[in-house]
Amino acid sequence: MVSSGVPALDPLLGDGYPDRSMIMVVGPPGIGKEAIGYWFIHSGLVEGDFCLYVTRLSVKEVLQDEKGFGIDTKQKVPLWYASDGGQIKYDVNDLAGLSHNIKETLKQNASRRVRVVIDAISSLLMLNQPETIYRFLTQLFADVKQYDAVLLATIEEGMHKPEVLVAMQQLFDGVVEMRLYEEGLKVLPLLRVRKMRGSPPQPGYFNFSLTRNGMEVSAYVR
Repeated sequence: MVSSGVPALDPLLGDGYPDRSMIMVVGPPGIGKEAIGYWFIHSGLVEGDFCLYVTRLSVKEVLQDEKGFGIDTKQKVPLWYASDGGQIKYDVNDLAGLSHNIKETLKQNASRRVRVVIDAISSLLMLNQPETIYRFLTQLFADVKQYDAVLLATIEEGMHKPEVLVAMQQLFDGVVEMRLYEEGLKVLPLLRVRKMRGSPPQPGYFNFSLTRNGMEVSAYVR
């Protein structure tokens, strides 16, 4: 198992993400999906793993966001595949280039455990037919699973048709769902592990909150 980097989340996952697994974090904009990826990468850097972060944003934007969650990656940094400021230029229109660069990076670091975060799946789905992205991810995941690697991808809920999200979830070994639930005058952020390879289904939701010190999780009781 590979720690999520969030002590409060690991027990819900069965002590972390399964090795050689593809994890999907889905939820509406602004709910904190990217923070799950930030902590996952930061944990890997601390443990000495090789970390790759693929983003549609600039490195500067991601670092500003990470700072808001109390994460400092100035001393240890991932390999950035970004629209600006990264070691590798990210081009949303170049699926072949994205796949090639990830595969080459994995080959070069085959002797280490690898963590990959991709926050660009929704952008790819907006610019390509879902079938194209499905085939792209199927091949990419097959390549990643040849190595001691865990890949985590975030997907925006509300931007895609329900059947597209269902198809995407089918590809992943684990799905962490984040949502906002209106209860009277309150809006509650809820989380559930929709599925996780090697773990029984967990249909129940949990309350969560995000702070500069990490994530707090508690049982949701109506």
